[in-house]
Amino acid sequence: MAASTTTGFDIPASSQAPAVYASAPRPRRITPRAGHALEILGHAIEYLADEIVHDGISLAADNERVRAVQLLMALNRQVYFECPELPTFRERCRSFLHL
Repeated sequence: MAASTTTGFDIPASSQAPAVYASAPRPRRITPRAGHALEILGHAIEYLADEIVHDGISLAADNERVRAVQLLMALNRQVYFECPELPTFRERCRSFLHL
């Protein structure tokens, strides 16, 4: 089952983080829609994390709030990695010279 946020991004029931890349991270072109989703997810993660700290819950505990933070973090990564990578200077030069 999937849900939909106010930003229009579908949230799958079991979100998984994408594979970790061996190369250095490259900047991404974040659309206003994705930026809004990242901002909302970031605030939700921060709010739940503050609650966990305030209540003194162990991060190793099998707690629904800890699982909620993990789910929100996975969704945050999913939205971020769906944004296209910006081309490197070398790629831009090659593209310009081949035209």
